[in-house]
Amino acid sequence: MEEKNMARRAHCLVLAYPLQGHINPILQFSKLLEHQGSRITLVTYRFYQNNLQRVPPSFAIETISDGFDQGGPIHAESHKAYMDRSTQVGSESLAELLEKLGQSKNHVDCVIYDSFFPWALDVAKSFGIMGAVFLTQNMTVNSIYYHVHLGKLQVPLTEHEFSLPSLPKLQLEDMPSFLLTYVEHPYYLDFFVDQFSNIDKADWVLCNTFYELDKEVANWITKIWPKFRNIGPNIPSMFLDKRHEDDKDYGVAQFESEECIEWLNDKPKGSVVYVSFGSIAMLGGEQMEELAYGLNECSNYFLWVVRASEEIKLPRGFEKKSEKGLIVTWCSQLKVLAHEAIGCFVTHCGWNSTLETLCIGVPTIAIPHWSDQTTNAKLMADVWKIGIRAQTNEKKIVRRETLKQCIRDVMESEEGKVIKSNVIQWKTLALKAIGEGGSSYQNIIEFTNNLFCSQAS
Repeated sequence: MEEKNMARRAHCLVLAYPLQGHINPILQFSKLLEHQGSRITLVTYRFYQNNLQRVPPSFAIETISDGFDQGGPIHAESHKAYMDRSTQVGSESLAELLEKLGQSKNHVDCVIYDSFFPWALDVAKSFGIMGAVFLTQNMTVNSIYYHVHLGKLQVPLTEHEFSLPSLPKLQLEDMPSFLLTYVEHPYYLDFFVDQFSNIDKADWVLCNTFYELDKEVANWITKIWPKFRNIGPNIPSMFLDKRHEDDKDYGVAQFESEECIEWLNDKPKGSVVYVSFGSIAMLGGEQMEELAYGLNECSNYFLWVVRASEEIKLPRGFEKKSEKGLIVTWCSQLKVLAHEAIGCFVTHCGWNSTLETLCIGVPTIAIPHWSDQTTNAKLMADVWKIGIRAQTNEKKIVRRETLKQCIRDVMESEEGKVIKSNVIQWKTLALKAIGEGGSSYQNIIEFTNNLFCSQAS
């Protein structure tokens, strides 16, 4: 994508939700817009600003208030109290920022906002500014929540199988977890459904996926939202199309560690099981023990990311570094997945991790925990066929014998060879989508051309 030369570059204010899984893809999309000639102001809540130290220096950075500037949600009485307060204060603070930028002749042409901030569209519209919503989950998950919003999918759920337009048949255990816990925790589902409260008023609906992965639902939703466009996968260029040599990571602050790469360098090609459950999921002690012994007893090497806050759950005396395995508190997941020693990925099935493993071409063992992860696991195992889903027992625990069998199936069996072939095919389609002339590439060009036309008019 070549930069456009314009007398005044289109100015996009990008409002990012302060979670790593949300900020990473919208930051990558912002880089693509900049390569197309747009000027970027990245905005998030003040309590999160220290995590933005490695964003491109060409980006302007601004912050707004959520009403809890010294620590964010941890200082609120409840999740609901936080969301109510942050919606009110965030709306006011964003309006003040747009006013300030306008008065300084730094007028914003488009507000691109994470879908968790539906109120941002109302603020943008009050200034007569174009609004583009950025969806960070895949379109199967988005479609499920949208049907709840429409009242066509009623909660609490009373059926065990669900048939929704343009989606595969879904069982109860495949649905996003917040639909299953609605009676106990209604506010969580309400929060996710609220993404769609005013989406019909958005000028653009952008989603971090690619057309070939979601053809049926993409075709269906475009009839409802004519300005819906897939613009993914939004991962750093050097792990995708390699167009931009300086784009090697997301740019959200994390400490550097080469220990795991050095450890992997000594391992044979395709011999290591990589295990990570993301930045939020918390496993119970029994599950951690089963995973630990399952990995230790399997016939492969393993690299396991266990956050510092979770290390206490490891079995007493379990070795963190040996010839067989390595446990680290953090690693560059993209670098690890791209390492030739990796043979499969045991994952929680967060959407970013799913896109990363698909784009790099690594088979998966799915152990979902909550939110959209159960639906992603269904798609990975039964629709895209890029992995297998580990079965749980009556206590929702994946036992060590189950894990060991899953590893054998992926790493050693004929089924594993088919899975590997499938994921390589999806990798090829992802590269084609974001490459010149591809579906996502064309959508990004269309979006940026629209920005320049709107700016000129």
